[in-house]
Amino acid sequence: MDVSISRSRLRGSAQAPPSKSYTHRAVLAAGYADDAVVTDPLLSADTKATIRAVEAFGGSVTVDDGDLRVAGFDGTPAVPDDVIDCENSGTTMRLVTAASGLVDGITVLTGDGSLRSRPQGPLLDALEQLGGRAESTRGNGQAPLVVSGPIDGDRVSIPGDVSSQYITALLMAGAVTKDGVDVDLETELKSAPYVDITLDVLDSFGVTATKTDDGFSVPGGQQYDPDGEYAVPGDFSSISYLLGAGAVAAEEELTIHGAQPSSQGDTAIVEIVDRMGATVEWDEDDGTITVARSDLTGITVDVGDTPDLLPTIAALGAIADGETRIVNAEHVRYKETDRVAAMAEELTKLGASVTEREDELVVHGDESDLVGADVDGRGDHRIVMALSLVGLVADGETTIDGAEHVDVSFPGFFDVLYDLGADVRQ
Repeated sequence: MDVSISRSRLRGSAQAPPSKSYTHRAVLAAGYADDAVVTDPLLSADTKATIRAVEAFGGSVTVDDGDLRVAGFDGTPAVPDDVIDCENSGTTMRLVTAASGLVDGITVLTGDGSLRSRPQGPLLDALEQLGGRAESTRGNGQAPLVVSGPIDGDRVSIPGDVSSQYITALLMAGAVTKDGVDVDLETELKSAPYVDITLDVLDSFGVTATKTDDGFSVPGGQQYDPDGEYAVPGDFSSISYLLGAGAVAAEEELTIHGAQPSSQGDTAIVEIVDRMGATVEWDEDDGTITVARSDLTGITVDVGDTPDLLPTIAALGAIADGETRIVNAEHVRYKETDRVAAMAEELTKLGASVTEREDELVVHGDESDLVGADVDGRGDHRIVMALSLVGLVADGETTIDGAEHVDVSFPGFFDVLYDLGADVRQ
């Protein structure tokens, strides 16, 4: 689906969607439990993949007035009847791969073309260290994957600079092993706040896991029990697009609801747009952010812990005066697409001046002359939404190919923009 956006002025209020990261973890945690209710979940293409995985392991998930009622597999996932298709969801693939190590039998996992190109090797190696069988069918560390167990737990060594989801997966599965799992990090942990989210969810489900001098540890023999319900907070990755839209196009004031504080590293977007010069205020008690159009100035941002913010920051950098330098970004190349290269190439089509390096992206706002163009969303929800921000201010019309991929994390994103006053045509 193509979506066209023209220069617009926004006003009004919008509700942030629930957190994708929290929903993934809460759904699987509920699957590890005997019975649980997940309230205010994000029901998107990605999180539905995790729901189907829970069902494949013998659980049952029912949507009840927007909430999820989960009858879990109580720490013992059954052998799936069929291949588990994670579609485009990297989080599902990593979390479910570790859960597959608990199965007394064989589990096969696959995904779409993008997911089958993403690295899984370190997680497969970790499961082998724990006594399971875990391999790539093509021998390249990428899906399709074949995993069998059950693992009992032990100490594993794994790099921390490829994906924090490996650590999340091992901690969630390790809690129900016999001996628990100690994770030693071989390299500095990137995207550390995502593991903080995991620890937050585990604690809410009655599971103890801790940081150690060398990494993380989770004792075995634990039981997942959320004591009834678990409520999912708002998603700051998605809030970044609304906040960015307000900072570049809100004629008066745009108000974002559902912005309660949480362990999400992407809450940093509030500070980032403030540093760039936006008029922004966050009422943490009320969970609201107000923002108005401002003259932005480029800054330097380290995205080591906030990789999902790179597309948003790059788009704002193209609109801002001066130079925006996004550093510590190599791991952002291993997402749904190579987001560093994708933003460099697509922003260039829109008239931005961009310098791409292996570990950084520099956007030269002073040298950019933004003009609408046909751009490729790369089958990546975050690229699509970030390019939309530029479409709100560029001269002429910007047409984004593959706009339907916003359903991965922010279903109805373009409807929200339209309701805020954007000139959007679907």
